[in-house]
Amino acid sequence: MTYPEAIDWLYDLRLLGSKLGLDNPRQLASLVDDPQEHLQIIHVAGTNGKGSVCAMLESIYRAAGYRTGLFTSPHLVSFRERIQINREHIPEAEVVALVESMQQRLREFPADASPTFFEVITVMALETFARHKCDVVLLETGLGGRLDATNIVTPVASVITPVDLDHQQYLGETLPEIAAEKAGIIKPGVPVFSARQEPPAAEVIQQTAESLGAPYTLTLGGETPTALLGRHQRENASLAKLVAERTSLPVTPKAIHIGLAQVHWAARAQCHTLGSQQVVIDAAHNPASAEALADVLQEEFPDQRPTLLIGMLADKNWESTLASLAPLSTRVVCVPVSSERGLPPAQLAEEAKAGCEQVEHHDSLADGLAAVRAVSLVVVTGSLYLIGEVIEQLGLMTAAGERGLNEWKLSKP
Repeated sequence: MTYPEAIDWLYDLRLLGSKLGLDNPRQLASLVDDPQEHLQIIHVAGTNGKGSVCAMLESIYRAAGYRTGLFTSPHLVSFRERIQINREHIPEAEVVALVESMQQRLREFPADASPTFFEVITVMALETFARHKCDVVLLETGLGGRLDATNIVTPVASVITPVDLDHQQYLGETLPEIAAEKAGIIKPGVPVFSARQEPPAAEVIQQTAESLGAPYTLTLGGETPTALLGRHQRENASLAKLVAERTSLPVTPKAIHIGLAQVHWAARAQCHTLGSQQVVIDAAHNPASAEALADVLQEEFPDQRPTLLIGMLADKNWESTLASLAPLSTRVVCVPVSSERGLPPAQLAEEAKAGCEQVEHHDSLADGLAAVRAVSLVVVTGSLYLIGEVIEQLGLMTAAGERGLNEWKLSKP
């Protein structure tokens, strides 16, 4: 099997949709000797910031001399971004070997109950981390927490980043309902660390922890210096610092400082200088992350009004996202997103007119990028699908042709 053939097989798994439930991932993990039972895992759920907190913790533990495993989703360009050892993508040959073994194991399942793409890659990641003898694994949930495939683990710590309204069609319409799904990663007796939350979410998380006898620590929302831009990232850094200080994996203050100072996490207020142009790339795809990006722009570029290049998914709260960002922009350029769920640029542009006088839309990302080529400050934001495509087209990462693996539809458990 070649690497492209392995990726094609993973593409085929997407046809099964995404399911919420733990039976299949548990059975699949049992077929590979339950690798999660041999790992020290920090399990991270939340609406915003969970990938950033995972990246911060990974950087801290690597600075402390630990061998790290990092599992995050979705990827921007390459599937291999999702499974990293010491912050290095796993090799293509390893992906091929994992897929070949998974093909054999999936024969143990009935055809109408086969594990889905996310269930398979979760177990692939855990198997990889166990084989590489990782000292600590930073494991990001996919959707929610309680029924997410990653929730087959018993971690050394459960971490919940800020909870907000997102994926309401799957997780519940209210903040307490969504918080209950995120708090589903809490395990009996396992320490819980939570970011500062809105009171309805904080109450649910704390009650869940107390009911399970899990020691509960709520950060006070202070700010800790980090390489990532924005007040929200400094708050994320405070959470990561607290986790590192209080889990059973010892680290020194120096390792925490170095890890936070050197952390890298793509497409989170990431600034690139391309000739005379500054491009800020940020995956602000929901209202809370859009507000965080607005804060970054006002903090880092207080005297400039950027051009906003944006594309959104139709099932996201794109109206609120625009409400935060369009008024800060001198011009809004709306482009399509390469996804079945993409919002038509013309519809996005019509909404943007409420916050910005100069609005336009284009039928392709290439046309949108051409339209902003001479602009001194461009902010690219919206869907992660768009961000990955922009990164490829600007030559910031080598094109891998694997962004389509991020597409999913939720099917009934």
